[in-house]
Amino acid sequence: MADQVKPLMPHATATWLVDNTALGFDQIAEFCGIHILEVQAMADDLASTKYTGRDPVHAGELTLAEIDRGQADPTYSLKMQKAPVAVGRTKGARYTPVSKRQDKPDGIAWILRNHPEFSDAQISKLIGTTRNTINAIRDRSHWNIQNIQAKDPVTLGLCSQRELDAAVAKSAKKIVPAEGEVPEAPAAVGSSDREKLIEELRAERTANVKAASEAAQEAEAAAWLEAKRAAEAGETPAEDGTPPAA
Repeated sequence: MADQVKPLMPHATATWLVDNTALGFDQIAEFCGIHILEVQAMADDLASTKYTGRDPVHAGELTLAEIDRGQADPTYSLKMQKAPVAVGRTKGARYTPVSKRQDKPDGIAWILRNHPEFSDAQISKLIGTTRNTINAIRDRSHWNIQNIQAKDPVTLGLCSQRELDAAVAKSAKKIVPAEGEVPEAPAAVGSSDREKLIEELRAERTANVKAASEAAQEAEAAAWLEAKRAAEAGETPAEDGTPPAA
C-alpha cells in the first residue's frame, strides 16, 4: 500500500489514540508514521518527551467509525479521512536559529561591503534583521563593531546562494545608467567568490609578468646606452685587444 499522508502532529496524535482508544500499537504507529517502540513508550509513560494529546477526530483526520473498524480488526490499517492543511509561513522577518543569530552582524557587514546597492529592505529580508542593526553596522556605531568581521552570509547559513543571486539580479535591474553613460553588462548571476578570487589572481599574475617584461627591457636599454657612452668616450678596448691611448 502506498504511503498515505500522516497526521499534522504525529506524536501528539499517537498520544491521544493510546489514551482514548483500544487500537493496537502497530496500528497507531502505522497511521502516525512513527516507530512502534515510541508508541509503546507512550503507553508505558516512558517517553522522554511528554506530548499533549491531539484529537484526530476533532481535527477531521479520523472518524469514530474508522476507529471502531480498527478496534474490531487488529489487522486493519486506519485511513486518513482528510489530509492536514499545510501551515504556511506568515509574512515578517526571516526566522534564524538561535545558534546562528550571532553571525548576523558578520553577514550584514559582508553585504554592505560587497553589495552597497542593496536596499535596507532587501538586507532585512535576506538576513532577517532590522534596519536599526543595519544602520548601526553601516555607521560603525554597533555595540560589538570591533568584533564584527565581514563573512559571506551563504557560508554562514543565513541565506541560500539562490536567494543572494536573486537579490543581486533584482538590484541590477534598479540601477539606471547616467545620461550618456553606456551601461555595463551585469555580472553573471551565480558567480561564486571563488571564481572572483581566481579572476583577481589571474589579473594580478598578468600584471606581474608585464611589469617584469618592462623592467627587463628597461635594464637592457640602460646597458646598451651605458655601453654606447663608454665607446664614445674611448673607454672601449680596440678590437685587437690593445688598450685605448691615454
